[in-house]
Amino acid sequence: MAEKIQKPRGTRDFYPEDMAWRRHLEARWRAVAVRNGFEEVDGPIYETLDLYKRKSGEGIVSELFSFRRTGGEVDYAVRAEFTPTLARMVAERANTMPKPVKWFAMPNLCRAEAPQRGRLREHWQWNVDVIGSDSPVADAEVIFTAVDLLREMGLTSQQVKVKVSHRDVVRRILLRMGVAEDKMIDAFTLLDRRDKITPDDFARQAAALGLDAATVERFNQVARTRLRSSDDWSRIVDDFGIPESDVTQLRLLHDQFHAFGIAEWCEYDLGIVRGLAYYTGTVFEIHETSGAERAIAGGGRYDNLIESFGGPATPAVGFGMGDVVLSLVLEDRGLKPTDVAPPADVFVLAATADAQPLVGPITAELRAAGLHTRFSYKTTTNVGKLLKDATNCRARFAVILDDKAASGTVGVKDLASGEQVEVARDALVEHLRDAI
Repeated sequence: MAEKIQKPRGTRDFYPEDMAWRRHLEARWRAVAVRNGFEEVDGPIYETLDLYKRKSGEGIVSELFSFRRTGGEVDYAVRAEFTPTLARMVAERANTMPKPVKWFAMPNLCRAEAPQRGRLREHWQWNVDVIGSDSPVADAEVIFTAVDLLREMGLTSQQVKVKVSHRDVVRRILLRMGVAEDKMIDAFTLLDRRDKITPDDFARQAAALGLDAATVERFNQVARTRLRSSDDWSRIVDDFGIPESDVTQLRLLHDQFHAFGIAEWCEYDLGIVRGLAYYTGTVFEIHETSGAERAIAGGGRYDNLIESFGGPATPAVGFGMGDVVLSLVLEDRGLKPTDVAPPADVFVLAATADAQPLVGPITAELRAAGLHTRFSYKTTTNVGKLLKDATNCRARFAVILDDKAASGTVGVKDLASGEQVEVARDALVEHLRDAI
């Protein structure tokens, strides 16, 4: 016997029940995005390697599945994130598109990194972006759209929090502490990794930024600052010695959270900086409150990215939400449904051997009428067993063919109520359409 070939590490096979869940989740993503006024886009499954290097630098190469065709001169990479593709698309048509642009996408993404719980090498992601507006209304709307989805999936503000920060506010604090401007990205990266390293490593790396022991402690204080409302922002002003005007953007954003009715979902965490260098202002991550899983979603404002791809200066804000962590959170909370496969409208069965030849023609007739119709490959005429098959595919009605079928009458059984009626065969389609 030949050796079995295993699927690539960090990937998933989607059997029917898994595929049904994925399609169900994608349908929820799409419905929420559309009702919030976003239009769907997509791009190629691979891009030039330079696209990713321009956004994230040379260091990104080791995290990508990259390749060059035999005899080719251009390096490519399998899509690891969607934002570079979006920025390229906007840059290409920036001068002809009305602003703001509200787009969403549901790409599958691949990244060459070690698989772990909540993070695979391949996953599906929901991207939601507003391009062309620098208003805090845009920031609040994309966050509202994420919250709208989480509410639809059954999660509450007690189970999930949007942790919000602002890179410029954090930058001003760090500058006053003595972090040099040319060390700012390193400082942001360290803040972003604060929960992934030991306190000793945090202190050592903070000292490497040129900070003394007392300032390192204050730096750690920044990383641990949690604020529940704008009433607490005086702590930032008092504790870190910045003027009130430096928190204006956070105050404006807070007002918009109240306007959208999601203030209870949001808290402020100065340790959230999103280490990627292209973020420019508001940044946020969505976490479930138990801390058992990785971030459900993350994003922020990237006002300089489209310009760096050859387009005009264009403000933008958005987020990405992966299917893996969201599915784990819903499963942990008992909110992941198990019956999301499309139910059948009708199950056709033969109760007698003479009626068996009619199963095929009637099934075809019902399908041609647009009804999701199933039948059994079993040769049995045991109605009990066949009705069990109908129940297993969650059919709403069973069409039962017996000796009356040849003369033009069939039985229609409502599988929820158990009620059965006799229907003329030439009226079957109309009867089922009315009932369904």
